[in-house]
Amino acid sequence: MTPGAAYRLALVGNPNCGKSALFNALTGGRQKVGNYPGVTVERRVGRLQTPSGIAIDIIDLPGSYSLTPHSADEAVTNKVILGQQEGELPPDAILCVVDATSLAFHLPLVLELKRLGRPMLVTLNMMDLAERDGIRIDTAALARELGLPVVGSVAVRKAGTRDLIDTLSSSLETLKSQPPADTASIPTDVRGLRREARRIARAAILTEGREHRVTRVLDRIFLHRLAGPVILFGLLFLMFQAVFSWAETPMNWIDEGIVGLQALASSEITNPALQSLLVDGILAGVGSVVIFLPQILILFLFILVLEASGYMARAAFLMDRLMAGVGLNGRAFIPLLSSFACAIPGIMAARSIDSQRDRLTTIMVAPLMTCSARLPVYTLIIAAFIPDRKVWGAIGLQGLVMFSLYVFGIVAALVVAAVLKRTLMRGAAQPLLLELPKYQMPIWRDVALGLWQRVKIFMRRAGGIILISMIVLWALSSFPPPPPDATQPPIYYSAAAWVGKGLQTVFAPIGFNWEISVALIPGLAAREVAVAALGTVYALSGTEDAVATSLVETLRSAWTLPTALSFLMWYVFAPQCLSTLAVAKRETNSWGWTFFMAGYLFALAYVFAGATYWITKAVVGL
Repeated sequence: MTPGAAYRLALVGNPNCGKSALFNALTGGRQKVGNYPGVTVERRVGRLQTPSGIAIDIIDLPGSYSLTPHSADEAVTNKVILGQQEGELPPDAILCVVDATSLAFHLPLVLELKRLGRPMLVTLNMMDLAERDGIRIDTAALARELGLPVVGSVAVRKAGTRDLIDTLSSSLETLKSQPPADTASIPTDVRGLRREARRIARAAILTEGREHRVTRVLDRIFLHRLAGPVILFGLLFLMFQAVFSWAETPMNWIDEGIVGLQALASSEITNPALQSLLVDGILAGVGSVVIFLPQILILFLFILVLEASGYMARAAFLMDRLMAGVGLNGRAFIPLLSSFACAIPGIMAARSIDSQRDRLTTIMVAPLMTCSARLPVYTLIIAAFIPDRKVWGAIGLQGLVMFSLYVFGIVAALVVAAVLKRTLMRGAAQPLLLELPKYQMPIWRDVALGLWQRVKIFMRRAGGIILISMIVLWALSSFPPPPPDATQPPIYYSAAAWVGKGLQTVFAPIGFNWEISVALIPGLAAREVAVAALGTVYALSGTEDAVATSLVETLRSAWTLPTALSFLMWYVFAPQCLSTLAVAKRETNSWGWTFFMAGYLFALAYVFAGATYWITKAVVGL
C-alpha cells in the first residue's frame, strides 16, 4: 500500500448498531451524499485519511439484517457488496459493525458476510455501553471463533476510533491478500445461523452483566411457547379489569362535579336559551366524555409501563406466529399495536413495512383494532347494561365484556387480513426480525409525562372538536322552536329530529332509534363525540329531572338490551372517524382504497350489528 492510494471499504451492519455514528467519526466532513442509480436509497461516501497518509474511501451502506434482501435498502447493500451495483466496482474490503451490547443478535450478519469469502474486518462498536452494563467480551476469543480480525470502537468518543483506524492503516493490504476464510461450517439456513451466532457469543462473552442475565432468565418464561401467550393475555385481561375497578371512584367524582355545575347553571342563569346551551348542550355533551378520562389514563398507564419495561417488544414476538398464520407481515404487529391508542399513528407506522401488499393490508385492518376513542362508548354501554358483579372469583363481568370486545376486534382484524391476503393482496409474508431490549424498571417521570401528554390531547379534543360539535348539535336540536300546541319536548320538532327520523328508516333494522341515528352524524368527527351527542340529545329530550340523571341511567331506561349490544357491535367495526379515512387516503395515495376501507367497514358494522340485535331479541324474548 502506497501513501495517497485510495481503497474502497464497505461499512455494513444491522440498523441501530451505531454504523452512521462510526461513519461520521471516521470521515468527518469529507462526505458526499446522493442516491444510488435507479433507487431512492441514500448513498454516502466519505474519505478517511489515516495518520500514515493512506486514503480510504468508506461507503456507508444502508442498515441490513440479512443478505437475503426484503427491502430496497437491503437490496442495495447486497448488490454493492457483491459488485453487482450498476457502474460501481466491488469494495476492496468489508468493515462489519456489531453492537457489543447485543452480540448474539448481530453475529448472523457477520457469518453471512464471511460466507461470501471477501476481505473483512469486524468492529465491536458501543464498547462503552457494554462496559456500563457489565458486559466483558474477549475480542481475541471472538476473532478465533470467527476467523476474522476483531477490534473495539466507541464511535461517539473522539479517541474511540483510534484502534480501528490504526488497524485499518496497517491491515487493509493484508486483508486484501489473505486467502478466503473457511466457510464450509457456516450454516445456510436462518435457524442454523442463529444457533451458531449464539454459540460464538457464549464463547466470547466473559460476563454478560446482571441485567442481561435477568433478561435471559425472564425471557425463558415470558417467551415460552405455552406460558408466554397465557401471560400476555393475562396481562391484557388484568388491564381491562383495572379499567373498571380502579376508575370507579374518580369517575364518580367527575360525575358529581358535572351534575353540580349543571345544577348551578340552572339556578344562576335565567335566560332559557343560554341556560339550555350550557346545561343541555355543553355540560351534558362534553361532560359525558370527560367522565371517562380516568379509564383512558389507566389504559395508557398499562401501555406505557409495558413499553418502558421492555415487555411490549416481547408481545410483538409472541404475536408474530399468529400474524404470520393469516398471511400478514410480522412487522405489521407494531402498527396494529399502535392502533390500540389511535388508528392514525398505526396507519402511518405501516410505512416501515417493505411489501406494498402487506402495507396496504395493514392499513386496511388497522381501524379494527380497538382505539382509545372507542373506550367512552364501550364503558358507557357496559356500565348501563352489563351488571357490575363477579363471575369467577375476583373477575368482574363488566371487565370481561370489555376484554371480549378488544379480543373480538383483534380476531376481526386477523380474519379480514387473512381474506385480503388470499384475494386482493395475495403474496408471501416476510419474517419478523426484532431486537429485544433488556428488561428494566420504567422511569416513572417519563411515564407520568406520557400520561400528562394524553390528558392534554384528550382535553384538547374535548375543548375543541367535541365542544364545537355539541354547540352545533344543540342548535340543530333547539331550532326551529316547537309549535304552540306542542305536546313533546322541543327537540322532537327540531331539525336534528327531522334528520334523525329520516335516518331511522335505514338504521331501524339493526335496532337504532332516531336519537342514535342523530348521534352517529357528529360521531363521524371522532368516535367519542357520539357519547357527547347522546348526552346532549337525551338531555334535551328529558324532563326537568334530567339534569340530575346520569346518561347511564337515561340509556338504561330508553334502550333495550338488543339495541345496546347492537350499538356496541356497530362501534367494533364502523369507521366513525373521518381523520382516520383522511390519513388512509394520504398513506395509500388512492381514493379507491379509502372508499374500499370505509365501505367494507360500514358493511361489516351493519351486518354484525343487525345480527346481534335480532339474535339477542330472540334469546331474551323481546
